[in-house]
Amino acid sequence: MTNNPAPIHPAWLRITHWINVIAVVILVMSGWRIYNASPFFDFKIPAGITLGGWLGGAIQWHFAAMWLLAANGLVYLLLNTVTGRLRHKFFPISPRAIVADLLAALRGKLSHADPRQYNAVQRAAYLFVILDALLLILSGLTLWKPVQFPLLHDLMGGYESARRVHFFAMAALVGFVIVHLAMVALVPRTLLTMIRGK
Repeated sequence: MTNNPAPIHPAWLRITHWINVIAVVILVMSGWRIYNASPFFDFKIPAGITLGGWLGGAIQWHFAAMWLLAANGLVYLLLNTVTGRLRHKFFPISPRAIVADLLAALRGKLSHADPRQYNAVQRAAYLFVILDALLLILSGLTLWKPVQFPLLHDLMGGYESARRVHFFAMAALVGFVIVHLAMVALVPRTLLTMIRGK
């Protein structure tokens, strides 16, 4: 009888992960095109890395990907919670453990021996990106329907303030993706586990 261990990442996690990748790429690129239509800094995003061609097209792409990310994110959170994966993989976590693992990573001494276990930096990063996605959704709702969500509008400090919150939350998400890709490049087998599960 062959020993067939459980996958490191179950199929539902891999599917939701790759759907999130598609949604985030579309959201970021179309969001950059929307920003370019009315920039609030002294720069514009190069048109070649934006999506939509014009403001109306970018907004259509953005809304389509927004619904995809929101629905997929709910499935991801629900399955993580119901299966106990959220509690098991991301907790406990402490500032002391995060600092210790971050220092070990900077010295090149952070172990990746067991891909089933997340270190404290990974736990903090994944929890951060969940909260950041929530902030993106709330600030996005404020921009989309400021009259229908007056409490959100006030909490964000108004429409223009919500634009900046949305922009910086997006920038934080892009920063997470860059670090995430760098870590995958350093430990390539993590990509294989996210594709095959083993």
